[in-house]
Amino acid sequence: MHVSAHPIPSPDAPVSAAPGSGRRGLLVDLSPLRESPAFARLWIGGAITGIGGQMTIVAVGLQVYDLTASTFAVSLVGVIALIPMICFGLYGGMLADAFDRRTVALTAAVVTWVSTAIIAVLAWSGSEVVWPLYLLTTINAVSTTIVGTTRQAILPRLLPARLLPSAAALSGIAAGVMVTVGPALAGVLVASVGFRWTYTIDVVLFVAAFLGIASLPKILPEGGVSRLPGLASLVDGWTFLRTAPNVRMTFVVDIVAMTFGNPRVLYPAVGTLLLGGGAITVGVLTAAGAVGTLLSSLVSGRLGRIDRQGRAIERAIIAYGLAIACFGAVLAWVTFSGTATHDAADVNLPAIVIAAIALAVAGAADNISSIFRMTILQAAVPDAVRGRLQGVFTVVVTGGPRVGDLYIGLAASAFALWVPALAGGLLVVVLVWTLVRVQGAFRRYDARTPTP
Repeated sequence: MHVSAHPIPSPDAPVSAAPGSGRRGLLVDLSPLRESPAFARLWIGGAITGIGGQMTIVAVGLQVYDLTASTFAVSLVGVIALIPMICFGLYGGMLADAFDRRTVALTAAVVTWVSTAIIAVLAWSGSEVVWPLYLLTTINAVSTTIVGTTRQAILPRLLPARLLPSAAALSGIAAGVMVTVGPALAGVLVASVGFRWTYTIDVVLFVAAFLGIASLPKILPEGGVSRLPGLASLVDGWTFLRTAPNVRMTFVVDIVAMTFGNPRVLYPAVGTLLLGGGAITVGVLTAAGAVGTLLSSLVSGRLGRIDRQGRAIERAIIAYGLAIACFGAVLAWVTFSGTATHDAADVNLPAIVIAAIALAVAGAADNISSIFRMTILQAAVPDAVRGRLQGVFTVVVTGGPRVGDLYIGLAASAFALWVPALAGGLLVVVLVWTLVRVQGAFRRYDARTPTP
């Protein structure tokens, strides 16, 4: 393994810039789009498809709440999908390390499209039964997880290592567009034309995913396939992870943040019982985090200069926890000040604005954390096991929020709507600060000599 001649800075040194990186400007680096047309097509197709996917996520939550009037029932949309997502996310990583990654992604995308189409058909039929929504969103989440796992394992094969942070920032822009435009459209469409057309538009937008994936070249794992999908392959991946403390810590801190600091299942009840505005408020609150993601990605040019990426992740997640706690404090203030609306038709505009700002800050902090976590994974993990480790990453990123859905749903039902966000945000700060100091090597991670 190559060892850099540059000394590793002390834990208390400021976050430093990589040598020769001073030419980077403030705005996002577009080099990955220029240098790799395959990456550009994949990125554009994923962004368009993601807008529709976010529309459906928000619409399903609204429909379940409309049918049940229960925040806990909304939380079950994610919770029920958790175990299948974990299993198939890991299996998808093994598939990505065993077969042509383009074929794996394309097959999973077909499953996602079909499940979305069936949700649309049910809506057009006038079905008011909840369990098919649980089943179909679980299938959709599983296939989407496999697509995401394979897509991220593909990226280091399309781009040189020096462009991976820039590609991660561009992924943040795509995510910001998805979660800004998608939920906002969902709120407007559900309120104006109903669930049927909302789901149908997603079905149409998903065609972009096929265009992006189908145009990729064949991408077989480097060095051949050591093991076909199965228990032995999974054990190999976990064995590598046990010897990769820096990669492992990126998973742990993200699980903490997403378990205790993701209040999305509160939004339908908040829009009805506290802030008013109904579906429009749900769309605004959901989109606010994505606005932060988008803005932080647009000005991410200098993030590529940072080599102390472990410490940058710690700072970003602590900022995220504080922002979520502020969102909870807004809900507490509305509750105890007697300004809660108790009616979706009324609107507490000042509270909505403050809550949206807090969520935008949280989205920006989470995106910065994600850029560095993704870069560490892609730069420090060998291609032969990258699919399996990316499977773990995808399970953490998508499964953690679903564990958080359960925490939020139970805490809100047992106490009050403001409790899980305020307490959870503060818990994120304490736990991440403690964990990173226990695992001191993570704070010393140097991007110039990436070690798993």
